[in-house]
Amino acid sequence: MSGTGLGQTELVVRTIAETVVENEKYFGDLDSVVGDGDFGYSMARGFEKLLEGWDDLDRADVGTFLKKCGMTIASRIGGTSGPIWGTAFLRAGATAGATADLTGDEVVAMLRAAAEGIKARGQSDVGDKTLLDALVPYTDRLERELQQGVPAGEALQAAAAAARAAADATTGMIAKRGRAAYTGERSIASVDAGAMAVAVIAERISEAWQKQGA
Repeated sequence: MSGTGLGQTELVVRTIAETVVENEKYFGDLDSVVGDGDFGYSMARGFEKLLEGWDDLDRADVGTFLKKCGMTIASRIGGTSGPIWGTAFLRAGATAGATADLTGDEVVAMLRAAAEGIKARGQSDVGDKTLLDALVPYTDRLERELQQGVPAGEALQAAAAAARAAADATTGMIAKRGRAAYTGERSIASVDAGAMAVAVIAERISEAWQKQGA
């Protein structure tokens, strides 16, 4: 992914925001099965705010841009999702730093940092039926593809497929974190809303990347 700079970072973030807003009802419906159903609504309001102030975001470098995005998201998304998604963007931004051009290794490092931030903030890990169950497999697959010299577009497509499979697999898990954890074994047979959101976002990023020829 050498050559990935601020322009491509903006493409990815804007795609995330638009995907969340467009899927407000879907993500909310998934969450309502075992959660309180506000996931889609809360996320959409935060990313709407990001899109509203899009032109005014500080674009001094990739790190600054992502950190500003994180602060905006965290300030507007309610419940536990705000701190978790805000932390992900802040950690990714801190890892990117004052760079204008990202290598594949740096992109993977940013995703790893985001995942570690989510683990710390949410007191969760892979296997707890959270968004980490899609984000970590996504990152693992992306890293493997890039290390094998696969072009960025193909690597993103493969990683998105891994995220989708991992999200689907959360149906067999018992939720251990969040509101869904209170339902115990009743959480089995439903996908985790956060994990599925990551999968849908990953697919949209892959599509946008191919379309833009990024």
